[in-house]
Amino acid sequence: MTEIIKIKGDWSEVVDDARSTVGKESLGHEPSGEFKRKILLAEHSPIRDIIVKWKWSSIPSWVATHWVRHKWECYVKSQRTDRTGIDRTKLPQDAPVDFTGEANAQHLIDTMRKRLCYQAAPETRKYAEDFKRSLHEHEPEISDVLCPNCVYRCGCPEMRSCFWFDKQLIKHPKLASTNIQERYDEYNELFYGK
Repeated sequence: MTEIIKIKGDWSEVVDDARSTVGKESLGHEPSGEFKRKILLAEHSPIRDIIVKWKWSSIPSWVATHWVRHKWECYVKSQRTDRTGIDRTKLPQDAPVDFTGEANAQHLIDTMRKRLCYQAAPETRKYAEDFKRSLHEHEPEISDVLCPNCVYRCGCPEMRSCFWFDKQLIKHPKLASTNIQERYDEYNELFYGK
């Protein structure tokens, strides 16, 4: 379902930008996995150097609408009558469209807090889950910080909770850990079925 088209930027750029903010010289090579995890958890601005571009083909139009609400680049196949020759007023909400997204690591963290949430439409969450799995093959450290808001905030901030987090705590108490890495590790074990 998710096709990762391109990863723009690299971790050498991220670490060098981080080092420049404290007056240090270029590292000259890619940083360790530990550095990647720490800077992503801290959400420091150099993580915006890495941009992910992906595509979903034949996504239902109404699901694409959920994704265009976020503040990053997206390109959705036009349904304009003058371009397609089809009367757009006759198209159903589930008419398939092609969707290309382009978001930096910070955008992805912010977006997935909402789209991996069990309050999101199940169809929309399915795309978020598939994106996380697909990204894991290319950028596992970024994929591993993508989580629903309840895990991110250690509790549900929604007006009406789905109680997913509360139900999971019974079997997985580390989801409530004050150690964010421990909390994310527990969520990822649940997510990937380890």
